[in-house]
Amino acid sequence: MPHFNTLSYDDADSELKEVYDDIITSRGKLAEVHKIQSLNPEALVAHMDLYMATMFGKSPLKRYQREMLRVVVSVTNRCNYCIEHHEQALLAYWKDGEKTELLIFDRANLNLPETDRQLCNLAEHLTRNEGPDYAQYVQQLKNTGLDDRAILDAVQIIAYFNFVNRLVLSLGAEFDEEEKKGYNY
Repeated sequence: MPHFNTLSYDDADSELKEVYDDIITSRGKLAEVHKIQSLNPEALVAHMDLYMATMFGKSPLKRYQREMLRVVVSVTNRCNYCIEHHEQALLAYWKDGEKTELLIFDRANLNLPETDRQLCNLAEHLTRNEGPDYAQYVQQLKNTGLDDRAILDAVQIIAYFNFVNRLVLSLGAEFDEEEKKGYNY
């Protein structure tokens, strides 16, 4: 349960209800991560716009790679709510529960292509802020064949999901089993 009052769909005024309806249309349902932002509909809309651009916009990164980055950031931050959500999304692409579990619990023993391995390393190091020189990580990604746009997209996804993890962890969003069903991936 969130650490403060939020507005459910039934309690929302017309402006928030419109925002909620847009989220339900695009995502399939309303999640706790949306409801914890209900007191500021304008920021919630901006949040969703950034989410849609980074996760579903045109990018050289494959969709599974974007989902994989979400999982690694959430695991690194120990954000159980987001791990649950993103694990389900990644499963929609990988269709391999064992592989997904290894990503979460034992990534060192997961046989990933070099590009994916380097993307995961970048996600972990940026999330932990293990700099100060990130140029080596960028160069390692370039060495795998990723171009500058793909690297930019990866960093934006990593930064965005660190933001979401902080919202969820600090405001107390909790995952329930019903949230596993009905999302549009």
